[in-house]
Amino acid sequence: MPYLLDGLRVIDAATYLAGPGAATVLADFGADVIKVEPPDGDGYRKLVGKYPVPYHWQLTSRNKRSIGLDLTRPRGQAVLHRLVQGADVILTNFLAGQLQRFRMTYEELRQLNPRLVFALLTGYGTQGPEVERKGFDVTAWWARSGLMDFIRDPGQTPLRAAPGMGDQATAMSMFGAVMTGLFRRERTGQGCQVSTSLAANGVWANGMALQGVIAGLDLGAHQQAKGWRSPMTSAYPTSDGRFVVLAIINTEREWPQLAAALGHPEWLEDERFSSRDIMMRNRVELIALIGAETAKLTEKDLMARLDTHQVTCGVVAPMGDVVNDEQLKANDMIVPTGDPGKDYRHTINSPIFVEGEAKRPPSRAPEIGAHTREVMEELGYGKNEITALLEEGVLVAV
Repeated sequence: MPYLLDGLRVIDAATYLAGPGAATVLADFGADVIKVEPPDGDGYRKLVGKYPVPYHWQLTSRNKRSIGLDLTRPRGQAVLHRLVQGADVILTNFLAGQLQRFRMTYEELRQLNPRLVFALLTGYGTQGPEVERKGFDVTAWWARSGLMDFIRDPGQTPLRAAPGMGDQATAMSMFGAVMTGLFRRERTGQGCQVSTSLAANGVWANGMALQGVIAGLDLGAHQQAKGWRSPMTSAYPTSDGRFVVLAIINTEREWPQLAAALGHPEWLEDERFSSRDIMMRNRVELIALIGAETAKLTEKDLMARLDTHQVTCGVVAPMGDVVNDEQLKANDMIVPTGDPGKDYRHTINSPIFVEGEAKRPPSRAPEIGAHTREVMEELGYGKNEITALLEEGVLVAV
């Protein structure tokens, strides 16, 4: 079956999640993605600790080919350079010093292939005093952006992020950067360097509140000083141990609908809740009243009432429910793999869809060096050369 990105060769020389995640989306649309790993494998493979299934690796390394290559050695760098000569894109998140040591700076690689799109992911950007600071999504995306501080209740210790939360979001920006670079190449005939960072994506994710700070309204400081949990956007318990969250933006319109849904039209006559401003001053009492009523209903019954009265709301889904969600499956957000193993029956689809363009069925992520010989032969290396490089430890193959 033909795919949108057939014929596009991508070198995934990035580590951990955000850069490789972008390469995964390219692979989903048919690009030939070659994962370059050190001889002992990408450190991300080991992040599950003692758990026997590398589930995170299965997600971001599907539909790729793996070559085990030691980039610290000159002969390994020569192999990479030959790969680059026939590539359209290379993704990396190495720091500037590493790029110099591995001889894979954009300045050097563009001499080998002027049409190359060099996609660089950083923690904090390509300029400034912290350009060499190592960053993960919890530090550069979650903490540095203000998100970590902003979502906490007054006096509460900042909460940790979900694993990979910022990386997965940043991967989509990296994908967009690559496609923008390829579009530019179509216009100019020349490659280019494109980049994004965890910090840039964290700041963008928190952009609404940060723009408020620029305009003079610091909601984070206000929340810590006074608290501002709204009854109209809070999560409420149900009788079966679940939660439903409200997302009422137009209070004037939906407050009567909420009161009707919960069987308390008399709340509308209560002076404590007669306007949005007065309601917020009495929000603790109102949250308690609403919570007492929702706690009498199951999640199913509560959602039915809220939907009937057109109250904007949503189920707070436990993760075990998410992977079995029929709505998500119906829209190919959770997709079957066709893999016979019980640990990889389904996977999370990449979130971009193009009408009329199919995605490649997800294949199990490769072992370290699973395609080393295959890729080396495609590059023109003879069997004796490949064997010699394997014996020297420059290459790893299975």
